This record gives sequence, C-alpha cells and structure tokens, in this order.
Amino acid sequence: MQTEERNETTGIAGPSSAAPPVAGTFWKRKGVPEGLWVRCPGCQATIFRKEAQKRLGTCPECNYHWSVTAQERVAQLLDENTFEEWDAEMISGDPLTFCDRRPYPERLAADRLATGLKDAVITGCGRVRARRVAFGVTDSRFIMGSMGSVVGEKLTRAVERAMEQDLPLIIVSGSGGGARMHEGIYSLMQMAKISAALARFRNAGGLFISVLTNPTMGGVAASFASLGDLVFAEPKALIGFAGPRTIKATIRMELPKGFQTSEFLLEHGYIDRIVRRQDLQSEIARAIDYCNK
Repeated sequence: MQTEERNETTGIAGPSSAAPPVAGTFWKRKGVPEGLWVRCPGCQATIFRKEAQKRLGTCPECNYHWSVTAQERVAQLLDENTFEEWDAEMISGDPLTFCDRRPYPERLAADRLATGLKDAVITGCGRVRARRVAFGVTDSRFIMGSMGSVVGEKLTRAVERAMEQDLPLIIVSGSGGGARMHEGIYSLMQMAKISAALARFRNAGGLFISVLTNPTMGGVAASFASLGDLVFAEPKALIGFAGPRTIKATIRMELPKGFQTSEFLLEHGYIDRIVRRQDLQSEIARAIDYCNK
C-alpha cells in the first residue's frame, strides 16, 4: 500500500519516496513529439507539418512558398515513377585549385554528403500529366545552386537531348549563387554555352518553359532562366541579377517597394505568369498542349 508524506516546503501531500510513482501515471508529464509542427518563414504561423507537406511546402495561412529540394521538385512536377535521370555520376573537378576557408574539393564533398546530390542540378526526362518532357532543376542547398561546369554541361546536354528527341524542355531554377567563383572563367563560360544551346533548340522549333523560384539570381537569372518561351514564377520569389542589398550599397538609392519579387517583375513584363506550386504541374501540361508539343 502506497503511503503519503508531506513536503516540508510546500506542505502538499504526495507519494512517499518509499513508493516511487509508476511510469505513465498522471503526474508524469508527457512531451509533444518533435517534428509535428513547422513555423512559416513568412507569417510566423505554426503549421501542422503534414498539412504543409500536403500543400507541397506552402503556408495555408499566407501562401508563403518555402524552399524545397531538387528531389522534391521531381516528385511534385513529374508523374510517379516516370523520371529517368541523365548524367547522374558527373562531378566537378578543381581546375583552379581554389581555396577560401577550405579547399574546393572539401566543400563539394561536404555538400554532396549533406544534400545527396552530385552537384547543384538534376536533369533527366519524365512525364508531366502523361506528356513526356526533358527536365532540369537546380538546388540552392548545393553551394547556393551556383552554376559551375557540371551544372552548365548537364543542362546543355539536356537541351540537346530535348532537341534530338523532340521533347518540351522544363527547367526549374532555384539558384541564389549565380556563376560559381570556385571555377572562375570555366563557370562564366557556362552562361554562353547554355544560351547557345537554347538558341539552337528554339531555331529547331522546341518549347522551353522556365520556372523561377526563390531565389533565382546572378548568372542563372542572366542566362538560361530568363530565356524561356514561357516564364513562370512562384509567388513572392526573389528574382534578379544582383541582390537588393548589393544594389542599394552600390547606387545608394531606395529601391521600389517589392523590387525583384515575381509580382514586381510580372507587372513590368519580365515574366509571363505567377503560378502557385499546387497548380504548376497542370499549368505546364496546359502550356505544352496549347503550344502543340
């Protein structure tokens, strides 16, 4: 039989130390399992994680679109089990023996381990609502999605295969790093190489749909990301060449409100349409049908 003894400080009777409480009784406080909730970076609302995942990584309160991985983009946009990756084992070299805080090969190895990617882009083919397409997506988790020689080569090959196989081309850009300084001029050359491939693709009658997400900046925005026959963007995405802080520090002027957001760029004719993530697959399929591809 459990006895009670009175706490000398509070005077409240409780279980005696001679009879320890049974695990799981009402006075043992249970914690809430971790990972059930996420906080929206836009409105700071606390959201049930499964609800956010059901909405493809968007906030049910403010429609904020937070970053998703390249692998998640493939799953969201392409029909299940239709994706076939191209050039999966291609990796960057170290042509400049570059070292900042650490050697370039170490940085590459760390990001490969952290992201599960070989570099900042995935390319391949698959189906969007049963329509076969060539597909590419960059990922800002890998050195900010910057464009090195591997990114340029894989995207150029994807453009060329789309032309050879007469496929519509979809590239989803999520790159905040522009050209990759670790590879110097080799990186800058990729802007011209991809742009030239896209020009040949267009002359051959190909359809290129460019999808801009947050962020799309630097050499990516200044080359292939802006060259789509149709340019879609997610809501409130940051899109431009130099970032707002860099521009303000350089020209020392107050920038227009909402400058470099997809809404601002739609108003000024830089993009064709703002599309919510939940609607993106159907909008791409509709555009392919409309262009008879």
